[in-house]
Amino acid sequence: LKMSDRNHEPSLSNHTLEKVKKAKVTIETFYSNLLNQQIEREGRMQVLEKSMQKDGLNEDQCEKKRMQHAQKETEFLRLKRTRLGLGDFEMLKVIGRGAFGEVRLAQKKDTGHIYAMKMLRKKDMMEKEQVAHVRAERDILVEAENPWVVKMFYSFQDLYNLYLIMEFLPGGDMMTLLMNKDTLTEEQTQFYIAEAVLAINSIHELGFIHRDIKPDNLLIDARGHIKLSDFGLCTGLKKAHSTDYYRDLTQAQPIDFTTRPLNANDSRRKAETWKSKRRKLAYSTVGTPDYIAPEVFQQSGYNLSCDWWSLGVIMYESLIGYPPFCSESPQETYRKVMNWRNTLVFPDEVPISDIARNLILSLCTDPEKRLGFPEVDSLKEHKFFKDVDWIHIRDRPAAITMSIKSLTDTSNFDEFPDADLKLADQIDENKDWVFINYTYKRFEGLTQRGSL
Repeated sequence: LKMSDRNHEPSLSNHTLEKVKKAKVTIETFYSNLLNQQIEREGRMQVLEKSMQKDGLNEDQCEKKRMQHAQKETEFLRLKRTRLGLGDFEMLKVIGRGAFGEVRLAQKKDTGHIYAMKMLRKKDMMEKEQVAHVRAERDILVEAENPWVVKMFYSFQDLYNLYLIMEFLPGGDMMTLLMNKDTLTEEQTQFYIAEAVLAINSIHELGFIHRDIKPDNLLIDARGHIKLSDFGLCTGLKKAHSTDYYRDLTQAQPIDFTTRPLNANDSRRKAETWKSKRRKLAYSTVGTPDYIAPEVFQQSGYNLSCDWWSLGVIMYESLIGYPPFCSESPQETYRKVMNWRNTLVFPDEVPISDIARNLILSLCTDPEKRLGFPEVDSLKEHKFFKDVDWIHIRDRPAAITMSIKSLTDTSNFDEFPDADLKLADQIDENKDWVFINYTYKRFEGLTQRGSL
């Protein structure tokens, strides 16, 4: 304690306040985890009972299943107490790189399962005020239990890094797919946009807004189907997830844009320029504002419809070959997005159907007019999606078949020949408590044997 100069009343030092905050978070976390574990356990039991009832099992068969399930639960509790670390995984290859770390192909030594390991440097996260972002990502990956979201099996940390151990999707991502093709057909576009609708809606139903829907974050599994990933900018019901985004761009001054139609050469050059710089943007700390809805920039309030704007931009890029607002600089792109009524134009030399054009314009419009809000059915009922089997789309063949040679096939990912596996600089251990409760182990990840 130290004495206040004015009234001689004791006041708490910053060191003491930090200790109090740490104790408070630790206690809240402990009891919150106990409650959640019980809820999850009861949920798994309910799923089992419904499954047995559906299969029409007799009482002896049901009792046998319950005993097997109880053994699994016991094993899960035992395995949860074991500490996971880098030593439990064999690093195979670097398959991705971002502003705060990289993604590696890794194999768990005891089971042989293959995973994508996302590694985030604590030092960089704290310096760039990204703690809330990584908390949001971990939380939604734990909460999302559906086939449209990339599955996280474990999360853990050491002194230097945070680790997310996720399912490996060998099909790459939609950014790579679009870069490898000049454009997609309307039939192919219908498939990917329809699956993206279901993926985005699945997290909206959990109360989250993604805010960073772009082709890089639409991953492709071995069968060619979409899964949503990268929730670092996702915002939801928790205060810890709120963030100011692209703050610097909002200071840019608006300028006038002409809407003269592009000729064939202009459009071709635009597509080539976009593809040449696209990969670099994906790995930079700046990112690209091409897919972000104008109301997100304005910081005057937005809702889940901002994700549907982003989907409209992706649909435009799929059919035209580049996004509608692409420019030489992020500042110019930002200005074009904010002036979308004049800058959202379609090149004559890349013809698309009136129905496709109508859907894009129904997504890239004012928030209150946007399809998909407040109910997703308004979007699913658009004529562009005629004949889409929304219930069974994931069970049907994909629009583009993936050629996957093995469990560790990385041919749909970039090569990183200069990859360095050294640890980053140490962070201040006194600040490490901000990452408390980051560890997570998924039930089926620990209890399942054989192929995932």
